[in-house]
Order: sequence, then structure tokens, then C-alpha cells
Amino acid sequence: MNLPPAPNGDHPDLLVPLAELRARGIHIDDVQSLAYDQSPFARPTPAWTRRPAPGVVLTARPVGLGEDCFTNVYTLTVDLDRARCRPVSSPAGFHLRHLVTGPAVAAVSGAFAYISDDPNYQPAEPCLDLAVRDHHAASLPTVTKPALLIHRGRPVVRTLTATGTLTVAGHPHTWTGSKETPPHPAPPGHLAVFGAANCRIRYHDDPRTGFRRDVDAAANTTPRNADVLDCTVTSTPTGPRITALYPGGGADLFAGAYVLRSHPPWPAHLAPGTPVHVMALDTLDTADVDSALSLGPSAANAAAGLTAAWDQSLGTSPFRPDARYARTLLALDGRHLTLTVLDGAPLAPAFRGVTVQEVAELCERADHDPAAVFHLDGGQTSKIAYRSSRGPADAVGSLHYLRWPRHQHESFRWQGLDGRRLHSALQITATEEPS
Repeated sequence: MNLPPAPNGDHPDLLVPLAELRARGIHIDDVQSLAYDQSPFARPTPAWTRRPAPGVVLTARPVGLGEDCFTNVYTLTVDLDRARCRPVSSPAGFHLRHLVTGPAVAAVSGAFAYISDDPNYQPAEPCLDLAVRDHHAASLPTVTKPALLIHRGRPVVRTLTATGTLTVAGHPHTWTGSKETPPHPAPPGHLAVFGAANCRIRYHDDPRTGFRRDVDAAANTTPRNADVLDCTVTSTPTGPRITALYPGGGADLFAGAYVLRSHPPWPAHLAPGTPVHVMALDTLDTADVDSALSLGPSAANAAAGLTAAWDQSLGTSPFRPDARYARTLLALDGRHLTLTVLDGAPLAPAFRGVTVQEVAELCERADHDPAAVFHLDGGQTSKIAYRSSRGPADAVGSLHYLRWPRHQHESFRWQGLDGRRLHSALQITATEEPS
């Protein structure tokens, strides 16, 4: 069959997303127009309820905001006696819908991760601060933050101080995050932890996409100090090992999973090839932690401007008082886990998302204590994927998402169902068969 010419010179395969969007009631003539006008997505959702599995309920409803704005609220409620939740993360990344397979019935975008538009300089471990995979601490916190942990098989939300213990070649050490005040006097062999969360995002104007983000690779290092020894720790098939030494500092923050800094006298076992094993996070034994991810600030702290622990590594802070963004929220109350997307599109004037103050107010209206509701990665990452009776996993949130051109002559591509490639997520797995 002969297809008609694609609008505005689009490649014919860009007609497929137009049909997909039209089936969802979103009518546009050209995917490229979404790069500067996302108002077609400013449509209040009809209220609906779907049940991907016993104990797992997804609802949708529109909510009016101030200044003639609105958001669409998508809420996934999980009964933890009938379904399981686990944080998953991967340096390679994945699309959210790909996690909804087998017994998994839903997935929600996870923790804040490093995002840059420079594909040639990316961190070996993109999760910011804590990431635990299968009892293995892949990334350590540089500052005190709340975290979601699967502790002894159950989800727990807890604020973890950036302290703990580890061994290097079997020798015990205490450690503190580099953004924390170290103990005084420091115990012998005490170490400081640096990682990707120490980076500073910068912005540049771009004629096609508006802006581009990156970091200055030359300056993206641990601080130089003649009296220190920095050790890059890298994940290997046999576990984390020291892979490089930097006397005087200057270790690349992105070269490994994290960097351990030692002050003299430097132990001889701090040497390339030696294994590193994290024993404790705060006061928790890592053997009791199946998986974990650092969370964003609580809704109460974000509304109060207490966000310094996140701002530097996120670039332009999404927690500015007047900033409207799509948001993803997490609340854990006994056996019930609530995951919420407050949707929005940055180029849709009446539908750009919610402010941090509005988040706190919406939490109170839903009978949630804003101090016990935590931000996950928001903006164009905000998304819930879920098992659909229509076939492949469906998704809500950030349906306006475009893949940016990777070279001058490439078009924008609609990628609303898959969204941004993620490095972490929360995966919901059914434990009961549907009736």
C-alpha cells in the first residue's frame, strides 16, 4: 500500500504514533510540532479505575489547580499483603513497560538518576546516592537522605545517615558521605565517599531542543588535596574492587561506582585489585537489605525549600517554589503502598504540572501527611506502566515524551508509551492469581 507523504517531511514511520495518539483522543498533524507545542495533551482525563491484579488498583482523575491550571492524577495503590514491590536498578537502563512481564503487573519510575544530553560522558553508576541490588551496595550515599529499602523482605521507608562500615581486602573501615561532616576525631582508616551525586549539571542553549545538559568532564573530579588518596571502586563480575588510585585527589566521579578517600597514614591494602565489601548502611546490616534506592525530599520538606541534598546533582532544581513539573510520589502506610503521578507537559501552558506547595496541599486533601510522602524522579520521567487487558503493557503519565534528535538531520520521535530510558524503577509483582 502507498502511504501519503508524511507531514512536514516526516519519515513515513512517524505516522504510526499519530494513529496511536489519535486512538487516545490526542489529535495532532505532525509529531515535530510537539517540540514546541504540547497543548494537545492538556485534556482532563475521564475518571476510571483499573485492577491489574488482586490487591493492585490504578485510578485516574483530573484535579483543578490555581491559575486556571489542572493536573491528571494517576494513583497506583498496592496491598502489600497481596502483591510485592521491589526497587530495581541497572546502569545499562531500561524502558518502564519492559518491567511489566511475567508475574509483574505494574512499574513506576524510580529514584533520581543522572541525566545528561552528552552520550559520550556518562557515569558508570548513574543512580544518585544509594542503590542496592541483590544485597550488593552498588552505589553509596554522599549525604543523609530518605530511602526505600526492602528490609528482611518488606518495604521500609527510612532516613539513612550517610555513614556505615565496609571492608577492603578484609580490613574494616568506617565511612561517611563526602557531603557530611566527618566524625572528629576520625577513627583510624576512616573513609569519605564520593560519587555521581557530587556532580554539577550545567545548561547550554540549543536552537532545536531549547537546552542541553552536561557536566564539565575536566572539573568533574574529587577535590584535589595533597594529603589524600582517592580510590576508585568499580563493580566487577566478582564484586566491587579498587581499580585506580589517585594520590592528591582528582579522581573522575564517573569512572567507577564510587570513590573512597583516605587520609594518611594510607593502609597498604588500599591497592588496585583489592575487593571492597559494604557491611553496613547507617546501622543496617547490608545482609538484611535486598534492594534499596534513595528517595527525593518529602512533600513537606520540598514545600519548605529543604532540598539542598538534591539540587546540585539535578541541575536547575525541580523544587523551586514557582516551578511546575509533573511529579511522582511515594507513600508507605502499613500494608499499603501508594504511588502517584501528577501529570503535566512542560509546553502545555495550563497543564505544566504542579508546584511543590500544591503537592503538599494535594497530599493533605488525600489524608496523607506531607512529611511521609516522598518525591521520586519527576518531570518527563513520571510514568506508571501496567498490565492491560488489551495486550501489551500500557502506560500513563508523560505521554508527550519525545526522543530528542541525536544529530542535526534526525527528527524528534514520539516515545510517549516507553518514555525516557530509566536507571531505576519500582516493580509491582502479583502474589495472587486473578479470580
